[in-house]
Amino acid sequence: MSSQTVEYVVLFKAKDNADPSKINAWLDALNGLISLDQVLHLSAGPALRTRSSSSSLGFTHILHCRYGSERDLAAYLVHPSHVSVVKDHGQYLIDDIMAVDWLATAAHDLHPPPGSAIRVTFLKLKEDLGDDVKSEILAGIRGIKDRFGRITQFTFGENFSPGRAKGFSLAWLAVFPGRSDLESMDSNENLVYLKEQQKVKDFVSELVVDYVVPLPL
Repeated sequence: MSSQTVEYVVLFKAKDNADPSKINAWLDALNGLISLDQVLHLSAGPALRTRSSSSSLGFTHILHCRYGSERDLAAYLVHPSHVSVVKDHGQYLIDDIMAVDWLATAAHDLHPPPGSAIRVTFLKLKEDLGDDVKSEILAGIRGIKDRFGRITQFTFGENFSPGRAKGFSLAWLAVFPGRSDLESMDSNENLVYLKEQQKVKDFVSELVVDYVVPLPL
């Protein structure tokens, strides 16, 4: 297996009047795409919470996938089964969509276990930032896993497909054993570290989405 994988995260905003039964059928169809040869990991479900400085980014659902290469991701996107799920389900239910992908060091376990909690953070850099500021931001991201011991998997990188990324260019993804472990990241004992990163936050806009990998039916 390659030492790198492609992380692919898609955020969806369901229409306010969408039929819940159709939403569930759409999620079932998305999760069924795990059977495609190009897919190493795939999980889709409702977002636990979404936080953003922009009220327009109220995403309700998330799809997280992993692929062995950019070529595999490209093949997945045009695969008839994927196209069918988009046309037969998603396009009638979704008001907004955002997608970000990045190259990452391959995780030891490609499949976050059911019940795991995932936090995905997207960063939009402010205009005219120098390379030194970008390097500082990446260094801050790189140190997150060492600071938060409950993280079992951690990847980060630069988006390589800007077309549907809404200007977000950096992302990091952290996997925790469960929801309580994720929420400990925001506890008072960790606020000191987060305040240390405030200088970095002055240079970016941030979107944070939390998600719990669904348990088997």
